[in-house]
Amino acid sequence: MGLTNQSTGTGALKEMFEVELESPDDLVIALAGNPNTGKSTVFNSLTGLNQHTGNWPGKTVTNAQGKYIHRNNRYILVDLPGTYSLLANSVEEEVARDFICFGNPHATVVVTDATCLERNLNLVLQILEITDKVVVCVNLLDEAKRKKIDVNLKKLSKLLGVPVVGTAARNGEGLKELKETVEKLINGEIKTNPVKIDYDEVLEKAIETVEPHISNLVGQQINSKWASLRLIDGDDSLNQSMDEYLKFDFSNDEMLNQKLQAAHDLLAAENNGVEDLRDLIVSSIVKKAEAISKEVVSLENKNYNQLDRKIDRVLTSKIFGLPIMIGLLGIVFWLTIAGANVPSAMLANGLFWIEGHLTVFFSWLGTPQWVHDILVLGIYRTLAWVVSVMLPPMAIFFPLFTLLEDLGYLPRVAFNLDYYFKKACAHGKQALTMCMGFGCNAAGIIACRIIDSPRERLIAIITNNFVPCNGRFPTLIALATIFIASAAGAFSSIAATLSILAAIILGVFITLLISRLLSKTILKGLPSSFTLELPPYRKPQVGKIIVRSILDRTLFVLGRAVAVAAPAGLVIWLMANITIGNASILTHSANFLDPFAQLLGMDGYIMMAFILGLPANEIVVPILIMSYMAKGSMLELDSLEEMRQLFVNNGWTWLTAVCMMLFSLNHWPCGTTLWTIRKETQSWKWTWISFILPTVTGIVVCFVVAQGAKLLGLV
Repeated sequence: MGLTNQSTGTGALKEMFEVELESPDDLVIALAGNPNTGKSTVFNSLTGLNQHTGNWPGKTVTNAQGKYIHRNNRYILVDLPGTYSLLANSVEEEVARDFICFGNPHATVVVTDATCLERNLNLVLQILEITDKVVVCVNLLDEAKRKKIDVNLKKLSKLLGVPVVGTAARNGEGLKELKETVEKLINGEIKTNPVKIDYDEVLEKAIETVEPHISNLVGQQINSKWASLRLIDGDDSLNQSMDEYLKFDFSNDEMLNQKLQAAHDLLAAENNGVEDLRDLIVSSIVKKAEAISKEVVSLENKNYNQLDRKIDRVLTSKIFGLPIMIGLLGIVFWLTIAGANVPSAMLANGLFWIEGHLTVFFSWLGTPQWVHDILVLGIYRTLAWVVSVMLPPMAIFFPLFTLLEDLGYLPRVAFNLDYYFKKACAHGKQALTMCMGFGCNAAGIIACRIIDSPRERLIAIITNNFVPCNGRFPTLIALATIFIASAAGAFSSIAATLSILAAIILGVFITLLISRLLSKTILKGLPSSFTLELPPYRKPQVGKIIVRSILDRTLFVLGRAVAVAAPAGLVIWLMANITIGNASILTHSANFLDPFAQLLGMDGYIMMAFILGLPANEIVVPILIMSYMAKGSMLELDSLEEMRQLFVNNGWTWLTAVCMMLFSLNHWPCGTTLWTIRKETQSWKWTWISFILPTVTGIVVCFVVAQGAKLLGLV
């Protein structure tokens, strides 16, 4: 007897996959596709700002959902992870497969790339084995036209047996027709007859051995032929998914086990072991995709991608690849640093103008002075520092970074660095997450979701903090300008630039070193292979880049930083203003830490500034200035020369500046990043390791440099 609808209806959909339905009448649409097909563009174009992201239940894979209204019906669009297949080689493939199979969506839209349709059809054919409620969206028709590639959409629809819609989602073309087709498919106005894949004769006989029994068990809930094939293939993850979502333990079904054994015996008789089965399945799908593609795709210019290949010969070459990459990232950093100064100053002026009016307001209310000082000089001023220093750089860096992503350059970065990360027994995609960390380590941690292997994802998360984020750049730049550039005379700007570049290169080197150390100790394992597709170069959409980078990255990270900085402002004010004897708690703490800090080439006040700067690296220098000037609230001096004089008066040398730069590069992650690590790993263990490892690294590096300089008589 078949399974009932109790475990597969709308209620189960909401409960098991956390799809947020506002009404039982909402229509759920699954959006599937290969990476780099413009699937996210289709999703964003259909849903606009009516979307949110999270994680799939129990998995660190992004769950993006959005909604749109069409003809008074509300459609919930679920953006599935981009995958090349549904053979469950990764968590992303499992998520996509399980949602299409067990999530019971009303329809599945499969987005394909018109410029490389043959490869994309592999996924289309696999989805058609699961469900017949499919609309194929052939996207990027504008690029196909530019490359003189023609796709016969009507013939493709006839061969696949499901509706096909052509779109150029970046320009909004075809999206209305896509909505109309989805509606007609759900309403039954379009009848489908999905193409069948012809497997090897012996494999078809093996499927026939198992399918009748599977059909009796699952009824109409899933495609019995597809389920039979996957179980013959020994897909344990499918067994688990069936147990979880269909509430039926297939592994304990004696009859099913006998049928599966008979199928394996049948295959073995023809010298096809279970280990060869996957190849048989894949080859059949690939042959079908090739046959369909030959009939519907015509190329007027077979050398359409020659220009991309010529560019890649330069950008990914062994000689020019890395220098060009460093140069481009250097330009991004320079634009971020130089461009953030003016808006940061304007924002700070505005926020501190508000602070003045808040002071007047509290005076008008007649509140006690200590209440004003805690709320305004403590909490509000800390928030003002964090926002004014963090927001402008992120608002510049993330759009520039997203621009490189939209152009198609970031996969080339991963290609260039893949060799070095493989040598470190890490994942090649870690190069992308590391680059994102330059803007914000919290954003870099979130970006680690693109790494399939849990082990390698953890390595990327733990080591992301070794590259300096935008919050540490102001400290590095100020110290490099004051103590290193000033000694270079006429070449001061070059010296400062080279010192910052050296810090970045050191951060990358330590990232690779610690990654290898982790992979040989607590996270043992070999680097996994992955398919790295070099997408075609595309004209960027500046408007969408700005909106996406500001909403999805900048404001998201800033929100977490503000949430952490507010209570920290209270702690900082209390430590600076509560006195024991003739000194504040801050001074007592600094004196206690001073002997240890001296061993690292610093002093107790510097160490306390780093500790109190846990919420955000941006406030380390203001706390240090406040401590040296014995003031009760954070301050900023009017010029770097004033800052230099203040530091020199408190015993600083060039070695102090270098050690502080090294410790800024290698110490615990900020509060926002730690919070993000806890959210992503769901583990306090890995959060503490992410805290301790860079801290120990910073202590060791600073100790060696400081004591080495003293032994050599350099200070």
